[in-house]
Amino acid sequence: HMLSSGAFNALLKTLEEPPAHVVFILATTEPHKIPATIISRTQRFDFRRITPEDIVKRMRFILDDKQITYDDAALKVIAKAAEGGMRDALSILDQVLSFGDNHVTTEDALDVTGGVTTAVLGKYLAAVLAKDHAQALKMIEDLLASGKDAGRLIEDLIEYLRDLLVNQQAPTLLGDLEKSLLDDQFKILSENFKPEQIYHMIDVLNSTQQQLRMTNHPEIYLEVATVRLSETTTPQVTAAPAQAENPQFEKLTAKVKQLSDQLKRVEANGGTIPPPTRTRKHVKAKANHVNRKAIYPILGAATKQDLTNLKDVWPNLLGLLSITKRAMMKVSEPVAASPNGVIVSFDYDIYVERAMNDAALMTELESGLQKLTGKQPKIVLVQSDVWPTIRQDYIQELKAPENKEQKADTKPQIPPVVSKLTELFGKDAPNVTIKND
Repeated sequence: HMLSSGAFNALLKTLEEPPAHVVFILATTEPHKIPATIISRTQRFDFRRITPEDIVKRMRFILDDKQITYDDAALKVIAKAAEGGMRDALSILDQVLSFGDNHVTTEDALDVTGGVTTAVLGKYLAAVLAKDHAQALKMIEDLLASGKDAGRLIEDLIEYLRDLLVNQQAPTLLGDLEKSLLDDQFKILSENFKPEQIYHMIDVLNSTQQQLRMTNHPEIYLEVATVRLSETTTPQVTAAPAQAENPQFEKLTAKVKQLSDQLKRVEANGGTIPPPTRTRKHVKAKANHVNRKAIYPILGAATKQDLTNLKDVWPNLLGLLSITKRAMMKVSEPVAASPNGVIVSFDYDIYVERAMNDAALMTELESGLQKLTGKQPKIVLVQSDVWPTIRQDYIQELKAPENKEQKADTKPQIPPVVSKLTELFGKDAPNVTIKND
């Protein structure tokens, strides 16, 4: 059914000079895969799906010619199941005829196609809307027990919900075939269902349809989907408070606003990035919240060699973490190390807080360091923007006692010339005043 590029090239010469008694007919559902050299030497005819109305009309002609009675609804069910294929429609019609005695009924058509009547679908969705779990689950059990296919049932539900949505938003787009299959229950549901509910239910059914392909227990997924449809009829009502109460969501919102303001300043300055608006005072205040009692002892014993050794094993340490924790640590780096402690800085405050509150992460880091270095140092986390301030404060505190000692031990220095005069004349010599200027 498919020709390779080499086969098409071999056929090209024959198409350029075809025999007079031969006509080549090429058929494909993927015309984009045919080489341009072949298409340019052919006449192209695009065939489309046959409309359900034309399929019904053709089946009526055949049945009337054979003098076989039928239900109009049965022909519409067959036309819908054929999905635009006349041959498929006639094959289904032939199977339905074998069920009955020269009469095509709606029940036989549904049995052959595996479909469910709109009345049953409407009753099921009415139970879902009323949150009647028992009734909805009982209907699912009965439908599966009667031999209905779970996948086909979900397809029918999705199409029914689609018709509900179209009837609400653009009723003129519903074709005559769809309208003829709808009943009073459909109109009631159309008035009571909200568009948001229909969106959510279609998403749930579509997700269930994907899951059915990988399970041997379709009834379980159908039951779970039924409960989900019943319990979550207004998802947008519960989503808003959840976002409002989420502190991380609020922080991300503030970060987005900050970046948006910065972008406006860049545009106002002709494309140049303005200096950061964060003041030194703000950084200092932020640094005061860091646990200095844990940091200063590490800095007191820290060496450059310990930091170099830690940076050498740092990639291996990240490789020992899980994927999610490794992604968090990608924005971190060690900035100081001693035999008993390690200081790690993060680019973003939110990751520092998240890592500090993640006991499992800290345990993995400490056990990983013990495995790689043979030591189990204490790990302290800081923000990268306050780390220079903390380090400078530590240096100043080290210098403070030294300066005091130097100031206490320092005595006024007497110039040599003054010492010599004092030695020659004495401090109390008359008419001689010695000044130490």
